[in-house]
Amino acid sequence: MSKAEEPLPARSRRPQPLGADVAYTAEQIQVLEGREHVRRRPSMYIGSTTKEGLHHLVYEVVDNAVDEALAGYATRIIVTLYADGSVQVEDNGRGIPVDIHKKEGLSALELVLTRLNAGGKFGGGGYKVSSGLHGVGVSAVNFLSERLQVWVHRSGKVYHQEFARGVPKGGVKAVGKTDHTGTIVRFWPDPQIFPDTTFDREVIQHRLREMAYLNKRLEIALADEKLGFTNTFYFEGGIVSFVRALNRDKATVNPLPFYVDREVEGTQVEIALQYNETFVENVLAFANTIHTIEGGSHLTGFRSALTNVLNRYARKAGILKEADPNLTGEDVREGLTAVISVKVLEPQFEGQTKGKLGNAEVQGHVSIALTEGLTQYLEENPSDGRRIIEKSLTAARAREAARKARDLVQRKSLLESSTLPGKLADCSERDPALCELYIVEGDSAGGTAKGGRDRRTQAILPLRGKILNVEKARLDKVLTFEEIRNLITAMGAGVGDNFNIDKLRYHKIVTMTDADVDGSHIRTLLLTFFFRYFPDIIDKGYLYMAQPPLFKVSKGKQIVWCHSEGERDKALRQLGKNAEAARMKGLGEMNADELWDTTMNPKTRVLLRVQVEDVAAVNETFEKLMGPDVEPRKKFIQAHAKSVRNLDI
Repeated sequence: MSKAEEPLPARSRRPQPLGADVAYTAEQIQVLEGREHVRRRPSMYIGSTTKEGLHHLVYEVVDNAVDEALAGYATRIIVTLYADGSVQVEDNGRGIPVDIHKKEGLSALELVLTRLNAGGKFGGGGYKVSSGLHGVGVSAVNFLSERLQVWVHRSGKVYHQEFARGVPKGGVKAVGKTDHTGTIVRFWPDPQIFPDTTFDREVIQHRLREMAYLNKRLEIALADEKLGFTNTFYFEGGIVSFVRALNRDKATVNPLPFYVDREVEGTQVEIALQYNETFVENVLAFANTIHTIEGGSHLTGFRSALTNVLNRYARKAGILKEADPNLTGEDVREGLTAVISVKVLEPQFEGQTKGKLGNAEVQGHVSIALTEGLTQYLEENPSDGRRIIEKSLTAARAREAARKARDLVQRKSLLESSTLPGKLADCSERDPALCELYIVEGDSAGGTAKGGRDRRTQAILPLRGKILNVEKARLDKVLTFEEIRNLITAMGAGVGDNFNIDKLRYHKIVTMTDADVDGSHIRTLLLTFFFRYFPDIIDKGYLYMAQPPLFKVSKGKQIVWCHSEGERDKALRQLGKNAEAARMKGLGEMNADELWDTTMNPKTRVLLRVQVEDVAAVNETFEKLMGPDVEPRKKFIQAHAKSVRNLDI
């Protein structure tokens, strides 16, 4: 039956009494504009009202300041975190205009802060290139702030205006004289919108450092009133310095990073790349200084051009023979660290949070710039070119070995779970949305978990010892490790090119390890494994960490399980005299009922969902913690020793 032939739903065919629609008139249609719409639907403008959305407020104001730098007017930006929870962004640009807009009858400053789609980024008049594309940035920040103040230094005067939840508390007033230009915006996030209005200095600092790399010779400072110090970021080398920093403490293949900076049909293309001896690809793509975490046309153009140029060079240099197959994109990106930064006149982003660049023409622009620049680089640096190709050939051989190992794992996945060497105790439910896989440390804890679980929805896979550290091995070696093969087979979705998340058998995969050093190590090995080979499982929100209790507080038959020292101390006080506290070393110390009640019962358990908010930062952390080089790991541990909350000795 075609769609046109489908009968109307029964409710639509039911006769309606006369006058049934009297109460439903135009007056019932709500039109939310500007301030009201932003406050009612904040996620449409800043992504969410979680920590991510809160920090997005800062980035929107900083983006405006960076636009002044892109236009050639600002050289310095200062972000200040105040003890009262507010944030201030100051730049030395031209200052937002304060004269009266003829059509609107309001000052330009008030228009920018109270009207969506008002700004100097439309029509090419105010800015040639801008990161704040939609023009809703600073006004959305104003609407979502309990209070916002702005000072403009312009034409020898200081102008000031204040707002409360986006509503002006008065007009623009001249409050002093000045000998420089610039804009200062200070805002207090609205607790009516954000459950938590506390800013994370580390998160903001990471973003500001990134912005400084992307805008060479732009000084960006972060001041923290509570801590009483200021960090300043300034990079002469721009993204070349960025790549060197990402490859810090790694053995590099081409010591001299490749760099190209070209304008192609109005698009400014900047690319820096350098190979290292690891097996990990680390490519960061930016459009108008916005980190496009979902990639887009610029990343597509980069990848295709890189593969084509290296294959052409390898054949021209005689490294690849006529009968040899071409290197694949996967081969040429092994060990690659690269930063791609494009500045586009009319960027097309997907959504206000700008996760993906959609301009189709940019793919060609990036391809042209990289092809011309990299071809010249390889001809001028033949020894570096040969080392890059040889590394790619090694990756190709490993890829073929991994394919054979992967095919073996795929065939084994057809076996029944009862015959698996990993002793998988499967659940009876077949709907993945209802199924949970607990990855348990050791046979002892595995036996307890099998006895305490809900057999309908919870599957148990015990691990024998520590799995292979995948940070130090390619996929071909990873797949020779029995415990990893068992885990991949149990999940049922394949691995590598054959991975299909729609075939995943469990939508909750839970690591459940002991609360000691060995347990923490196993958990980190598992997290590394999922981050490197199953990032889609993390992105979908399917990976969790169980939180077994750290302490057992008891008095007679009374038992209280505690997840922290604070809970332990509180339980000791509540149970009173003669109460005892014992530190839990292993899950095997509990009986099946205790493990169920404390760690596996959906009504009482604590599960932490694994999320990756900053891929670059997590990538760097895993490389330092789990990589082959000891010295970076030593420095990392020394630098973070004071922040360790639970050390088992």
